[in-house]
Amino acid sequence: MTKNPANINILWSELIVGELMRLGVRLFCISPGSRSTPLTIAAASLKGAENVVILDERGAGFYALGYARATRRPAALICTSGTAVANYHPAVIEAYQSRLPMIILSADRPPELRDSGANQTIDQTGIYGSYVNWSTDLPVPDTSVIPQSVLTTTDQAYMRAAGPPGGPVQINCMFREPLEPKPVPVPATYTAGISRWLEHEEPWTAYVPARGIPGKDSLRKIAALLSEGSRNILVIGRTGGPGDLKAVADLARHTGWPVFADITSGFAVNDESIRTIGWYDQLLASETFRNRLNGCRILHLGDPVTSKRYLQYITDMPPGCYIHVQDHARRQDPAHSVTHRIVSGIADFCADLTPLLPSGEKPQELRDIDQRAGQIFTEFIRETDSLSEIGIASEIAALLPAGSGLYLGSSMPVRDFDMFGRIANPDIRIGSNRGASGIDGSVSSAAGFARGLSAPVTAVIGDVAFIHDMNALDLIRRSDTPLILVIINNNGGGIFSFLPVAGYKSVFETYFATPHNLRFKGVADMFGLDYHLIKEKNDFSSLYRKILNGKKHTIIEVQTRREESFTLHRNLLNRIVEEIDNPGR
Repeated sequence: MTKNPANINILWSELIVGELMRLGVRLFCISPGSRSTPLTIAAASLKGAENVVILDERGAGFYALGYARATRRPAALICTSGTAVANYHPAVIEAYQSRLPMIILSADRPPELRDSGANQTIDQTGIYGSYVNWSTDLPVPDTSVIPQSVLTTTDQAYMRAAGPPGGPVQINCMFREPLEPKPVPVPATYTAGISRWLEHEEPWTAYVPARGIPGKDSLRKIAALLSEGSRNILVIGRTGGPGDLKAVADLARHTGWPVFADITSGFAVNDESIRTIGWYDQLLASETFRNRLNGCRILHLGDPVTSKRYLQYITDMPPGCYIHVQDHARRQDPAHSVTHRIVSGIADFCADLTPLLPSGEKPQELRDIDQRAGQIFTEFIRETDSLSEIGIASEIAALLPAGSGLYLGSSMPVRDFDMFGRIANPDIRIGSNRGASGIDGSVSSAAGFARGLSAPVTAVIGDVAFIHDMNALDLIRRSDTPLILVIINNNGGGIFSFLPVAGYKSVFETYFATPHNLRFKGVADMFGLDYHLIKEKNDFSSLYRKILNGKKHTIIEVQTRREESFTLHRNLLNRIVEEIDNPGR
């Protein structure tokens, strides 16, 4: 805390910001405004705070979200009163659905100005409804309220944000004027009760997390269930990070079970000691492949997977035993097929379960089918002359350097990478907003993800998602971390071509595909970013390699055709299914 804060508004703000920093918060995303002046001054004054000014609160929310995705730590968002607070709402929903920590410090008017017609005053209490882990409405700073309560409120907010489960929290901060650091002395005796906080650097209340794992008897029962079946599948969604993935890999090696790994999991697909079925999404359309899974038991670690075909498979052919492990108790079971829900840290669960399971014989049957699907894909891409979204996903995944990041927009990019992107290098961190799966805030999230990683990031998003969030290019322009933004421009909402509504031509193009007829060089020039337009298949790889080596912010606009992309997806799937189900025909 600064020496002798000017007034009680500044003092309370320094208590909140200072306590958050002691708890581990470093990044403060500040959107300019008047009522939030005390909070902004506190963040600007306290040593060690990293501040980024973001004009648009909506973008700020998604920037904080991307940062949390990379670091698993919350950023704090500071905004003024009124609709500024509401603009965080889409990012709050995504953070809640993804269980990502986020702390909102929303400034507000005092009680006498609420419901009075006062300018820039709305009802901010409970504004996010059920999409926050916790929220509180702080009283107006006053010496009749002990400062210890400000510190314990901040500690509680951080604990509720950090989880498990992680998620957004809101501290709504009412302030009366003066908002600026105008001297209004606070009695020296007011802070006597927090003398140990003032004299040391520890948080006022430290929460010690519990280790949530099943007991030994429960683990033995789970091991027995998984040992009874003739075939098990290990399904891996997004987990808590590298520590979880190492324990999952040890389990996969030990058991030899086939692995269905979602692209967002970041699980290595190039480890020959692990039976990864990289083409499982395409293969689940094959009757031969699905029949090989009859009677299987599933151990699912982490979040739901992207593949719609997987969800359809477990709906049509419910496994006799479906064990889902996550570090929270929220239901994630859209097919209503889970038979055992285990609330546990994934790394601890895998480490304790692995010794209880027999070492597997590593059957090759499914792996052989998977390798054949990979050969079919390679042949298909070689024979395809045109630039395709399928090919772009494959190329980028193969070329990403170790230690870099990949951010995938919702809608088609994450699906294309899940189906066709085989990550060649280990240690690639992958981000995507798959909680609510909206396309809003994609550029902002990618920028925050790059800041959190402090490593080069390639972001792949669709053209409509880019139009949603073009102003976030300012965040990229000001970033020290190189970001390559690959925009798949198929002149509209490409994913709608895969839906039944595409057959209704009278409404489809205008109301669903929504062609915009835009090119993005002008906006790249506006923000001073390098720009390249790719129209031909053979031009992408050499350009992408060159840009990776250049380590500069760059936009690559990839021009594809929606109708052709849909046809290529369909033809590839049909070819894989035909050659797996009818080999040699």
